[in-house]
Amino acid sequence: MATRSETIQVSGIRCERCVGRLAGALRGHEGLEYANANLMGQVQLQWDEERTDRDAIVAALSRAGFRELEAV
Repeated sequence: MATRSETIQVSGIRCERCVGRLAGALRGHEGLEYANANLMGQVQLQWDEERTDRDAIVAALSRAGFRELEAV
């Protein structure tokens, strides 16, 4: 099992309800082992690369209205 971890920055998180909505968007995502978001829009992720990939996770976030911000 190849596990990858990354923290990404997303837009669209303004309150605790937004964090809950983000959690709901990722709940049950195949291969995602850990996800945690804070009110500053930082999302910590850990996933099994054999079962999902970064693009699929970012796409799930995007469908829920959270857009990945470019790294500065």
